[in-house]
Amino acid sequence: MKNLVLLIIAVITIVPQLSNAQNGNDTRVITTALPFLRISGDARSAALGDMGVATSSDAWSQQWNPSKYAFSLDEHKVGFAYTPYLGNLVNDIAIAQIVYSQRLNENSAFAGSLRYFGLGSIFITQDGENGTEENPNEFVLDGTYSLKLSEQFAMAVTGRFLRSDLRLQSTDSDASAANSFGVDISGYFQSEEIAYTDFNGRWRAGFNISNIGPKVSYDTGGQENFIPTNLALGGGFDFILNDGFSKIGVTAEVNKLLVPTPPIREVDDENGNGVFREIVSGQDDDVTFINGIFQSFGDAPGGFSEELREFTWAVSAEYTYDESFAVRAGYFNEADDKGARQFLAMGAGFEFSKIGIDLSYLFSTSRVRSPLEGTLRFGLTFNFGEEYTEY
Repeated sequence: MKNLVLLIIAVITIVPQLSNAQNGNDTRVITTALPFLRISGDARSAALGDMGVATSSDAWSQQWNPSKYAFSLDEHKVGFAYTPYLGNLVNDIAIAQIVYSQRLNENSAFAGSLRYFGLGSIFITQDGENGTEENPNEFVLDGTYSLKLSEQFAMAVTGRFLRSDLRLQSTDSDASAANSFGVDISGYFQSEEIAYTDFNGRWRAGFNISNIGPKVSYDTGGQENFIPTNLALGGGFDFILNDGFSKIGVTAEVNKLLVPTPPIREVDDENGNGVFREIVSGQDDDVTFINGIFQSFGDAPGGFSEELREFTWAVSAEYTYDESFAVRAGYFNEADDKGARQFLAMGAGFEFSKIGIDLSYLFSTSRVRSPLEGTLRFGLTFNFGEEYTEY
């Protein structure tokens, strides 16, 4: 049973490692429970290279930086998004998301969302009996309160319930879902519009420490798995052109999982007498989630250079015309020995009568094919209620 659960996790997160290993690379990828939390659930962020900690506020800020809701220009936002996963192999694995946000007043906002990851149908047969259908899945339910601490800076606290139901009843009558909780602490800065010689501009910056919470276990008394605690830092600038309609936003972002690096483990026959000992290089990974956050900055067996390779980075550009049409592009990079996710993403957005549609498409640029390559992602938003202005 435990092996089946680990296989499911591997399909979601570490398939790229296998190709790297076959090519002779020494991979040491950090894996976690509920890895779908790090997959972009909305089309706008996906088109920008899986980023959102420092982009402008939108309905999908809940996953990336909830403090941005305090700068929302609409009182109410509702969003629906759907992302097929491994679409070139199967047709029933997908991420679905629904989000709602409300600007409470000039200084505060509330938001909540539900993200669901369905892993399709699995048929289990034993000893020639008729197959039993199972539908493993994971979901998170969260709520956020965002508050402006000044005209230009806001912070938010998010509470999150996580549930991972990957154990199969047909193979384990005592199977139960793994549950945990997480907390996000985020901040967002947005400057006033500044007049330059040939254009106006606005600076943006943000951070988010997400999914701070206890480890989960997929089997009773078994190994505990970290949830994907993550640090995101980003900054950007909006070029507001003098025609009064056009805006170009450029943004850069870095991320690091705050989870211990897997140590190097080898088995050696000491003195050739059949007595085996384990050789470990790197920090012990049997730690609490709090200690794991601090350990994650200095436990890589390869030293400081390996710690640096555990940071992913992304850059993006977004052109918006009259707040009704947008063209987007982004590039995401991850070190070859840490997962080898490297891709270019593109997309577009349209808004008419307060109804928005977002689309995105991904092109893999590494030798490892992305599970999302060739996948068209789709998002739908509804904006209504009182309109706010920022400076």
